[in-house]
Amino acid sequence: MKNPLNLIVLSLCFSSLAAEAQTREEKVRDDRERVVSTGFWIYNDLPKAFAKAKSTGKPIVVALRCIPCEECVKLDDDLVDTDPTIRPLLEQFVCVRVVSTNGLDLSLFQYDTDQSFAMFMLNADRTIYGRFGTRSHRTEWVGDVSLPGLAKALQGALDLHKDFDKVKSRLAGKTGAALEYPSPEKYPSLKGKFTDRLNYQGDVVKSCIHCHQIGDARRDIYRSQKQPIPTKLLFPFPHPRSVGLIMDPNERATVKEVVAGSLAAKAGFQTADQIESLDEQPLLSIADIQWVLNDAEPAGDVVMAQVRGTDGTVRKIEWHLPEGWRQADDIAWRVSSWGYRRMVTGGMKLAALSAEERTAANIPPGQMALRVEHVGKYGQHGVANRAGIKEADIVTGFAGQTNLMTPSLLLAWGVTHTRPNEKVDVVLMRDGKEMTKKILMQQ
Repeated sequence: MKNPLNLIVLSLCFSSLAAEAQTREEKVRDDRERVVSTGFWIYNDLPKAFAKAKSTGKPIVVALRCIPCEECVKLDDDLVDTDPTIRPLLEQFVCVRVVSTNGLDLSLFQYDTDQSFAMFMLNADRTIYGRFGTRSHRTEWVGDVSLPGLAKALQGALDLHKDFDKVKSRLAGKTGAALEYPSPEKYPSLKGKFTDRLNYQGDVVKSCIHCHQIGDARRDIYRSQKQPIPTKLLFPFPHPRSVGLIMDPNERATVKEVVAGSLAAKAGFQTADQIESLDEQPLLSIADIQWVLNDAEPAGDVVMAQVRGTDGTVRKIEWHLPEGWRQADDIAWRVSSWGYRRMVTGGMKLAALSAEERTAANIPPGQMALRVEHVGKYGQHGVANRAGIKEADIVTGFAGQTNLMTPSLLLAWGVTHTRPNEKVDVVLMRDGKEMTKKILMQQ
């Protein structure tokens, strides 16, 4: 990192893949020392960055990056040190690094809190040009993000910045409505445990609000009041593939494949289509598509799309999203699923049986069959274990339901239809024999 770049990086959620030679605490402190000593970024001072953007007329790029996460650090090093396309693009933005969600302005920075890398591109007046960064798997990024895709998103933001006066009205929808609380530490489940800043005089890691804790805190409001978690919170930022769009991670918003029979196919999307806008919002990335989908209603909605085909012609598509469309997304990979497993499965981690495994177990089509891959042992995550459920058991019924065919559907149904302190029956197959265990639903 020899040449200073103008980059805002919001680095959140101190999750760890740290080398054994360094503790998480040491990694966080070393990262701070490196950033401050090199002067590469404005460190931990967003107001200063906004002031600089106003004085220079430059836009801002905001990347949310987990520290210390080896994969994310590697991506960041690639961005800053080695990529000849991204470097000159970043030099046209203003730069700061903010290293926690403590005190984060949630009226502006709304994103998929289950992921550990994301970026915002915005104007000094807080207008958001676009987002970048998505994932559809707990550890795999291939197919969701790439350096070429990031370069095109950055260039797209610069183009919008150049024509800001002309496009500003179309960008209004990229900023969401205010959340329940203005910043993470004000949520009831976090209040009193964290402050609006990190504690560098003490244990800095323990003083950090991880990004996934924001989503957890929002959902805890409903669970603590014994209310169902709203569908938008349960299935946040739906991935395009859940509605049949496989997007090219190397492009801004180009369709790589349309799944036959899907909602996208029925709407008329085609392979190689460039989606220029959704609900009139210009798109810079897959994450921008997710933002529009996140705002769509769970009970059915119509999203307007402007699409440019391979022959250069532009057409408009009315994309009908019927009731229940969000439930096609997979939530089992998400960090938040850890909390759902505590609430409704007593700490069980489940996996759907393959067709071959179903046949071998003599389980008919249409019958749920979820293998218990792991059973927690402690606290609320040990409820299933204490009830006598074991690894390799096959769950064929849950609270009277026998059609919850995936872990995602079971978790979603459980947090929607059960309440804390309610006992439910779990029907199991073990060594060819059926049995029933009772587990207590948790808050």
